[in-house]
Amino acid sequence: MAADPVTLPLLFLPIGSAITRSGAIRRLWLVSPGYVGHVPPRAIWSGSITFGLVNAPVRIYSAVAEHKLHFHLLHTKDDSPIGYEKVCKKEGKPVPDDEIVKAFEYTKGKHVYMDDDDFAAARIEGYRSIDVMSFVAYEELDPIFFAKTYYVGPEKGSEHVYSLLARAMDESGLAGVAKFVMRDRQHLGLLRVREGVITLEQLHFADEIRPVDEIKPKKARVDKEELAMALRLIESYASEWEPEKYKDSYRDDLMAVIDAKRKGKQVHEAADVEEGEELPDLMTALRESIERSGGTGRKSRPSRSGTRSRSTSRAGSKHRRSRRAA
Repeated sequence: MAADPVTLPLLFLPIGSAITRSGAIRRLWLVSPGYVGHVPPRAIWSGSITFGLVNAPVRIYSAVAEHKLHFHLLHTKDDSPIGYEKVCKKEGKPVPDDEIVKAFEYTKGKHVYMDDDDFAAARIEGYRSIDVMSFVAYEELDPIFFAKTYYVGPEKGSEHVYSLLARAMDESGLAGVAKFVMRDRQHLGLLRVREGVITLEQLHFADEIRPVDEIKPKKARVDKEELAMALRLIESYASEWEPEKYKDSYRDDLMAVIDAKRKGKQVHEAADVEEGEELPDLMTALRESIERSGGTGRKSRPSRSGTRSRSTSRAGSKHRRSRRAA
């Protein structure tokens, strides 16, 4: 019976050596999964969703479990782990924790020391609440603003008000723009409903998004025939969004290398693409790409809204029409 990768504990497997330039440290141990029973989600924040006089006590849970491979640094002489040491750069000596303080450099070489009471004093109203400021159509948001996703579940005893809020949001098709504080920092968020559960999308503030002026290419003439071919190529790859189709192939390949080294097999570096190979001209490349893809795309283009619910799309369109009419 296959184990659920999200519920696996960590085991250490010896996989061989990878010596650094100095020859003193190597990454030797892989943190790898092993099977245990189901582990319930652990809340990382508790508070309430508030808008108007409505208050819904909730808890926040991580919505994503990334499958990362973790490595350790070891000393090649005795396989002992390499620890982290806090060293004073001026004296070159380790510093005890009671002599370390957080500080903000307000001008070159000038600092303000900060302690826990100082951070507590800055906790503005809403430190334990997700304050909804407005409701917007979900599809109006540019994906560049999305930073991280959390699940928001009800506190014990608040299931009724939570269900009412989730149902009302789902029926309206709108998402709530809110502010909340987590880990001593205020964040912008977006509340939406996914499969009957409220999710909190942590957003970047507008002034955190870097401008594209220095990156955007200067206006160049685009040939109409090349553009038509490029559009055909895009259409030939068009499909519905099916997230299950896409896997972390690099992680699988790396695990295969690790398994081979653990069994004492020889591992060879993957062959690079031969250099000096002449690239085809743009039109030839476009034409051959279309031929390889079959040259036939879907008659209707996929919706840019991705996996949004129908109610969200309907409400968003209605919302935009009403604004234009006004």
